[in-house]
Amino acid sequence: MHRAHHLPKSSCLRASAIALACLAIGGAANAQSSVSAYGLIDLAAGQFQSAGGLKVKRLDSGDMSTSYIGFKGSEDLGGGLRAGFQLESFIGVDTGGAGRVSGVDAFWARNANVSLSGGFGTLKLGRQGPPLFVSTLLFNAFGDSFGFSPAIRQYYSAPYGTPLVGDSGWNNAIGYSLPSYGGLSANVLVAAGEGAATAKGKNVGANVLYFAGPVALTAAWQDVKAGGILGRPISAFPGYTDQTAFQFGGSFDAGAVKLFAQYGKVDTKATKDVSTKNFNVGAKVPLGAGSLLAQYGKSTISTVGTLGNQESEIASFGYDYFLSKRTDVYAVLMLEKFTAASHGSTYAVGVKHTF
Repeated sequence: MHRAHHLPKSSCLRASAIALACLAIGGAANAQSSVSAYGLIDLAAGQFQSAGGLKVKRLDSGDMSTSYIGFKGSEDLGGGLRAGFQLESFIGVDTGGAGRVSGVDAFWARNANVSLSGGFGTLKLGRQGPPLFVSTLLFNAFGDSFGFSPAIRQYYSAPYGTPLVGDSGWNNAIGYSLPSYGGLSANVLVAAGEGAATAKGKNVGANVLYFAGPVALTAAWQDVKAGGILGRPISAFPGYTDQTAFQFGGSFDAGAVKLFAQYGKVDTKATKDVSTKNFNVGAKVPLGAGSLLAQYGKSTISTVGTLGNQESEIASFGYDYFLSKRTDVYAVLMLEKFTAASHGSTYAVGVKHTF
């Protein structure tokens, strides 16, 4: 028969106190720091055809919103100071590959950065999106849709005439965001070229955003001397030295309809200078558990020493229906034309799930 051994009462009290202290410390640590996994899966099926391109029926990943998986975390350092990080990788859901284009993007190409934030604002170091890209996606009916948004396609992703170099994410970047005040905020981003063969120097970008009531406004600017992972390479402009761009955007939410407008200009300095003007208008109309979407964009490209201009016109129409807060289904029709090229027509249905 085994005898039970009893601790003295004082020892029991000390043990209980230690256990409670450990629980309190652990609880405080959990309250002060967090790490989470999240992402988005978007897959569409249909016919895809850019102006001048072939009609291809396929499954396609990331057309309404680019598919990705991410991890983020933050830690309360005390005194109002907080540290954080983001690591996000694009996913090709139709093939299971990594990246927007498999084998081209780095694994953490969407975001890879660390930050410090407090009453002074937020300082962020690492790969991140430039302010002009953020303004472009916020002020059009199709948001960050690389597949269907005329604004995104004409600035960043159309296989013809796309003016911007530098991609929608910048490497080796230092970003600073001012605290929001009365609906007004501002962001600055500087990305070092670090002597790369694809760089003529550093990239600099900035934007101002205003959100108050039904009205929202933005002004954005960037100067690019370093090429990106994707997007138009600087080699597309022989003798390239520099590219500057600005954009103004606005939206008005009237309840029954939300209206969008953008105007921007891109000037590329090269052996033959290129000037591009982009104009976009759109609307988003709530209907049932979803929204009707419409966006039209016109891009006019003029090159020194070349007669006439090249013009791109894209019109997109769609309906985005939410089955829940995290899952929606959509149908889109997109029509394109480009100077001296056959017209393109795209129609697709898809599903998007966030987690």
